[in-house]
Amino acid sequence: MTQEEKFTKMTTEPVQSLVGKLAVPTILSMLVTSFYNMVDTYFVGKINTSASGAVGVVFSLMAIIQAFGFMFGHGSGNFLARKLGEQKQEEAERIANAGFVFAFSFGIILAVTGLLNLDRLAYLLGSTDTILPYARSYMGPILVGAPWMMASIVLNNEIRYQGNAKTAMFGIMAGAVINIALDPILIFGFNLGIMGAAIATISGQLISFIILLFTTRRAGNIRITLKKNPFAFEYLWEIVSGGLPSLFRQGLASISAIMLNVVAKRVAGPVNADAVIAGMSIVGKISMSLNSTVIGFGQGFQPVCSFNYGAAKYRRVKDAFLFSVKVCAGLMLVVGAICFIFAPYIVALFRKEDAMVIEVGSFALRAQCVTYVFGVWIILTNMLLQASGRAFGATVISSCRSGLCFIPVIMILPVFFGLTGVQISQAVADMIAFCISLFGGLYFLNKLMKMEEQNNQNQLDGANEKEV
Repeated sequence: MTQEEKFTKMTTEPVQSLVGKLAVPTILSMLVTSFYNMVDTYFVGKINTSASGAVGVVFSLMAIIQAFGFMFGHGSGNFLARKLGEQKQEEAERIANAGFVFAFSFGIILAVTGLLNLDRLAYLLGSTDTILPYARSYMGPILVGAPWMMASIVLNNEIRYQGNAKTAMFGIMAGAVINIALDPILIFGFNLGIMGAAIATISGQLISFIILLFTTRRAGNIRITLKKNPFAFEYLWEIVSGGLPSLFRQGLASISAIMLNVVAKRVAGPVNADAVIAGMSIVGKISMSLNSTVIGFGQGFQPVCSFNYGAAKYRRVKDAFLFSVKVCAGLMLVVGAICFIFAPYIVALFRKEDAMVIEVGSFALRAQCVTYVFGVWIILTNMLLQASGRAFGATVISSCRSGLCFIPVIMILPVFFGLTGVQISQAVADMIAFCISLFGGLYFLNKLMKMEEQNNQNQLDGANEKEV
């Protein structure tokens, strides 16, 4: 499909079918990615509680790597999609190459810095003394794979923003399948323990990276090549500012996870700290997997939003957004109800040998189930603003749930409610974030309609002038 054909498709096809077609592969990609994260948690849980806690500790580091990957990926993807909407092909190509090279280079810097400070980093992320050996073994390979983990996120998003979500899906899913297959082999077959889980993860990410890089050479995608002046620093600020909402969302999520581990360790005491950290970590992975469906649907919506916003078709942007909200809200109502009822059994899948882990995790999961449906508006409003180039508003919205609301909540509630305060902290933060994002989303939708009216008036005035 040529870029001209893509433009016609993205700006004329009914938004419901268009978003649906683009959302199916991105949802599958997100679900598979979340699933193999869950597989790590499941198999590592067979080792012991401290190993389960280590996965939760290192998850914060992976969130940081993903945060910068999404910053460069969403920033360059949004930017190039708007340029394609404006039919500026050459500029879109330079943006895509710049986003890729900046991400890979930053991944190398992050990997070297982390490997030189493994123990300090583990304690900073909330590790206990008993969790530390497992955290160290899991963290080392993850840092080695940081450059291609970050770059594969960029490639996935750039391909997706060109309207080729299905081709991007194959790269992500292939890596996920490799990870899932290698987990039990390396952990138990080769007796590598938790390090085997980490090696499986970065191996899967490497396969995804290679496939996605090859995919840029086919299906009409923009080709990644070092011949296109990849260090195009004139685009750096636009890429970074466009990706800041993702950086803040993921980065603050990492900081919040660190604070959760630190506070949980203090509230639970040395005897129960590993069990509490493990329980909250399991719930975090479950919630991430459930929300990945909404994020995947939103990623199907974003290219439609960026293309049509660039083409000044603002009503299509609004219609696509409201359609996405309705579908995702209905889905999360059902999912939340099911998880609320079966919470103890779901948590027990990951660590049934430890009653404390199940008790802590079940209550925390039920608290979060109540707010899943409200999280739909938060996630999709953030994506609407980001894909429309409203970096500041999107950054504020994305920061609320991940940190601006959560951080004060996790600092205050445990003081008054102890462990219960830790367990309900994310749910309370979600409700505060929903109130803020509700105002921001409705304000921007109203602004879109005013822009649509002005655009229609300008077209009418132009037609009248031609007649005269």
